[in-house]
Amino acid sequence: MDRKRSCTLCGGAVMLLLLGHMTNALEVPLDPKVLEGLPQPPTITHQSPKDYIIDPRENIIIHCEAKGKPHPSFSWTRNGTHFDVEKDSKVIMKPNSGTLVIDISGEKAEAYEGVYQCIARNEHGSALSNNIVIRQSRSPLWSKEKVEPITVQRGMSLVLQCRPPAGLPPPIIFWMDNNFQRLPQNSRVSQALNGDLYFSNVLMDDNRNDYICYARFPHTQTIQQKQPITVNVLDNSPSGERAPTFMQPPGMHSTSMVLKGDTLQLECIADGLPTPDISWSKVNGELPSGRFSFHSFQKTLKITEVTDADGGDYRCLARNRLGSNHHIITVVVRAAPFWISAPQNLILAPKESGMLTCRADGNPKPTVTWSVNGIPIENSHKDPSRKIENGNIILSDVQTGSSAVYQCNASNEYGYLLGNAFVSVLAEPPRVLTPPNHVYSVITNSRALLDCASFGSPLPKITWFKNGQSVLDGDLYIIHKNNTLEINVARPVHSGKYTCIASNSLGNKENHVYLEVKEPTRILRQPEYKVVQRNSVAEFECKVKHDPTLIPSMIWLKDNMELPDDSRFEVGSDSLTIRDVREDDEGNYTCIRNTTLDQDSASAMLTVVEATPTPPIIMEQPDPPTDLELTDQREHSVRLTWTPGYENNSPIQLFLIQYEDSLHKPGVWVNMTEVSGTRTTVNLELSPYVYYSFRVLALNEVGLSQPSAPSRQYRTNPAQPDVNPSDVEVIGTSPDSLTITWKELTGLESNGPGLQYNVSWRQKDVDQQWNSLSLANVSQYVVTGTPTFTPYEVTVQAVNDYGPGPTPEVVLGYSGEDLPTMAPENVKVSVQNGTMAVVSWDAVPLSTVQGRLNGYKVSYWNLRSLHKQDPEPKKPQELIFQENETESLLLGLHPYSQYNLNIRAFNGKGDGPSSPNQIFETPEGVPGPPADLKVENLNLDSLVVKWAPPVEYNGHLTGYLFKYQPINTTDELGPLKELLLAANETSVTLDNLKHSTRYKFYLNAKTVKGYGPTVTEEGVTIMDEALIRHPAVEAGKAPPAGRMFGSVNSSVEENHAVISWEYSGPDRNVYVEYVVDNSKDPWKTEYVNGTRTYQIRGLKPGMSYRVRVVAKDHSDATVHSTEELLITVPAMTSKQVDIATQGWFIGLMCAIALLILVLLIVCFIKRNKGGKYPVKEKEDAHQDPEIQPMKDDDGTFGEYSDTEDHKPLKGSRTPSNGTVKKDDSDDSLVDYGEGGDGQFNEDGSFIGQYSGKKEKDTAEGNESSEAPSPVNAMNSFV
Repeated sequence: MDRKRSCTLCGGAVMLLLLGHMTNALEVPLDPKVLEGLPQPPTITHQSPKDYIIDPRENIIIHCEAKGKPHPSFSWTRNGTHFDVEKDSKVIMKPNSGTLVIDISGEKAEAYEGVYQCIARNEHGSALSNNIVIRQSRSPLWSKEKVEPITVQRGMSLVLQCRPPAGLPPPIIFWMDNNFQRLPQNSRVSQALNGDLYFSNVLMDDNRNDYICYARFPHTQTIQQKQPITVNVLDNSPSGERAPTFMQPPGMHSTSMVLKGDTLQLECIADGLPTPDISWSKVNGELPSGRFSFHSFQKTLKITEVTDADGGDYRCLARNRLGSNHHIITVVVRAAPFWISAPQNLILAPKESGMLTCRADGNPKPTVTWSVNGIPIENSHKDPSRKIENGNIILSDVQTGSSAVYQCNASNEYGYLLGNAFVSVLAEPPRVLTPPNHVYSVITNSRALLDCASFGSPLPKITWFKNGQSVLDGDLYIIHKNNTLEINVARPVHSGKYTCIASNSLGNKENHVYLEVKEPTRILRQPEYKVVQRNSVAEFECKVKHDPTLIPSMIWLKDNMELPDDSRFEVGSDSLTIRDVREDDEGNYTCIRNTTLDQDSASAMLTVVEATPTPPIIMEQPDPPTDLELTDQREHSVRLTWTPGYENNSPIQLFLIQYEDSLHKPGVWVNMTEVSGTRTTVNLELSPYVYYSFRVLALNEVGLSQPSAPSRQYRTNPAQPDVNPSDVEVIGTSPDSLTITWKELTGLESNGPGLQYNVSWRQKDVDQQWNSLSLANVSQYVVTGTPTFTPYEVTVQAVNDYGPGPTPEVVLGYSGEDLPTMAPENVKVSVQNGTMAVVSWDAVPLSTVQGRLNGYKVSYWNLRSLHKQDPEPKKPQELIFQENETESLLLGLHPYSQYNLNIRAFNGKGDGPSSPNQIFETPEGVPGPPADLKVENLNLDSLVVKWAPPVEYNGHLTGYLFKYQPINTTDELGPLKELLLAANETSVTLDNLKHSTRYKFYLNAKTVKGYGPTVTEEGVTIMDEALIRHPAVEAGKAPPAGRMFGSVNSSVEENHAVISWEYSGPDRNVYVEYVVDNSKDPWKTEYVNGTRTYQIRGLKPGMSYRVRVVAKDHSDATVHSTEELLITVPAMTSKQVDIATQGWFIGLMCAIALLILVLLIVCFIKRNKGGKYPVKEKEDAHQDPEIQPMKDDDGTFGEYSDTEDHKPLKGSRTPSNGTVKKDDSDDSLVDYGEGGDGQFNEDGSFIGQYSGKKEKDTAEGNESSEAPSPVNAMNSFV
């Protein structure tokens, strides 16, 4: 039995207000009833910021709000002198507020610039706001200047100066071209913090005439533009490669000052060829974790929330393959004043003492001055109760009426702090804030807390009484500093009335509270462990004792969760009953008895076992019904009656009635109706012209019975048809015909002999008579001589010898389509980047479609690469678009290639003529991965890494980025080293490596567009033989087993063996050696290739071999070896069987011989009688696949097909969904729709956002894709 008890205390609310001393000061309570009527000096509650930049287009609002008792009045100073608000008609002050509203309409905002300060006064003192500096935001125009073209040799460095006009606040700088496209930036070209554009080295691609600097002034949301700068790059005397030097900041050392708490930005821009890489470090320290980041391609170091510890020297290192250079930036951290202890409001009683403190710090140390009511304290009236010591104001023996507001000003060269603190001298009699007659209820042996919150000036003294007796602070009672009375272990004897009295020199105040100590809640009869049978009843008891004044509640849990929502669970006042117990009812059941103050709980397990088995009842299918009888015979109905068969221990649920139509479908029984198992008769509705026979089947829980014997036959009289053919369709099969199809009536639906179909048609919206003819035993008719794609109205009516059927519905259809006669015009291609282009065209006139326009097919193919000659042309790609689309996005293009494109319209008949071919070229992109990266010439401390150029150049290669680092068996990475290599290099030799060490190598190719994908390889330097201390090994003998190898295991099959081992040495020097046992043949050696498992193939069955694993050094000498392992290859068992001796084969041959003999005899008899062999006439040929209807327009986007590799064979058909398997080439595309928002990528080029939906090709698993569409919005750039 698992039982858990717990008691919870529910105490009364503790008052928020507490009284305490700070140099004998009082805290003013927050209770509004207490605050009402208390005098209070002014306190500034809201003010405008110190540095307030205004918009000259809007009114100026300078905030100043304050509170006090009585409510304060307000005045202002401007530039240190009184500002008379009433004399300026443009300035108003809000009622009951100091907030100024300045109407600048018709005025210049400059007229109101200055330093403003708000003063809030009442009879108890004056509070001051900060000095609020009002300045107008400015966005001046760029000064007129003549920008001369800049001529520079290729490879030299270059700085394009922006020098924007000084604004307030300063503008945000960015560079763009004439098309409002961001100029691409990278590690070579980047914008400095001052807005200038720096080129570490100039390329021919930098030759352009639209370098434009823009300045955006954020406060007014205006943008100013500098005159375009032209850069002419010459190649007649290009600069050679050179080591890095610093362009910004120049020299070897510079200094930067930053204020504590601000953000520090350090910048290093280097000149060099190849482009230098920048790295940062702190001299004699680490960069602050979590607060630093790199920007502008590692050229800017940003540190947020600067602290004093961030001061010191920072080193930026510029490096390329020709050398390195560094620059030291000394960071000096200064600090504007900040509070250590701001002055706090002070409330004193008459003749009490107190102290105002004002502690501030900064760098340099701030100067602290005091004012009283806005007047420097040295100039204020002398107060004998006030003196200044160590920057603090000491107040002693204060008198009523000496209330005031003191200002503390801490300032240095970087700013100032102004703090207001009032001193209020109050004489208030005691007040008790705890509600009177409050009742506290606790459980026996728990803690009780009785509150007595009070207020008064001087501070009241609290005394506690119980039933008129004084309560002393001791072991039984504890009186806290906030005057709360605590009883640590409450018992019933502690119940009663408690009184707290608050007293000071001005009077006394008492308050009464009551304590009730309740009996705890206890479970007397706990639930017990139960073992019950499945489908029986389980019951748990849970009886409780509790305090009679508390109302308990009952909660039951199963496995600490709520009970299942199941009517089988019944919760009583003291019990839980579970009926019809199941296996999933097993678990731990807990009853919890709660009161408002405490709770108790207890648990028990329920186990469910199988019930005692009872003899099974054998149930079978019912016996078939008997005695079928037809009564109440009418023209179209009859009543069928039967006698049920035996139920076989399972009640009959229903009867199934079936019929046979011996006239139209003899021998076929059809389900007609079902009736309840309690009925034995049914009235059956019948159709005309049918020869009915009926039978009945019975169904119980086991299944259907056998059918009854058929009833006698009942024939109904013929009648005219009551339905017409269904599924009438009109299909255009050729340009001058249409085909009418329908579903024929069944014999049951014909209602009589002589069934025919009256087929009628006429051209829609043309005043002409119906054309009609009657057909029998067919389901289609072809109307010829029709105009191309013309609407027709068609009806098909059933008729028999007894009359026509009902009036048929009119079906609308079209005659056949012909191929479109016109190609799309005005085809345009706009290349977006190296892999994307947009193609658009004009829609073809509908009059030229000659059918229903299904859409457009865009075909395009790669003619050639602009970098190299392709061995053979690429296969065309095709996009299919809906009829309302006239624009397409081409993705997956190969950069730096020439493409051809055309477009054609298509309908249900096929494709129209193609538009003239459009040839376009794609710009350069990033290259593909380098090929065939491998490591060779592994030596003790060096190796050679070789590779081949990328298969896909995608432009002109400009070089390679090669990186490497050591790695170990724990997957930890060592320091990463980088090398920049020329485009014509295909190998690199690495020296000064560590022996016996695995290295990982990374290689990227680069074009002007950036780096391509990374390829990696690993290599291990060989082991240092000087560190191997093993005895020499004689020729022909294996060395002794060393500690480098662990256990060796093997598994042997018919012709091979798998060897596995443990090894802690370098993987690149391990071999498996084996030889036939007791043979003098030399050992065979096979290289392992860095694994711990190896399979030896080609072993001979039945032979024994000796196997060992060895490690060798670079001279091929064995330095480590495992013990020799003896393995035996099992002999191969013979699995060949002589088929000629098998009985089944002999029987098959005899049967074939007998069959041939019988056929010969039959042929001989036929020939002698002169009979002729019937020949089946040839079936109609399949329809031409070109006139098959295409996939219906389902609203999805076009699909791709390969027009070369996946053309259907002649006579074949495309899949029913109209899709064609895509080619797996890199040029394969997906379908697109239009829409989306434009954006710019990091290098400044825009990427359009297109979104679309594509039908998923289940055969290929293609997924939908999205791509962007261009949008130009200048404010989105910054």
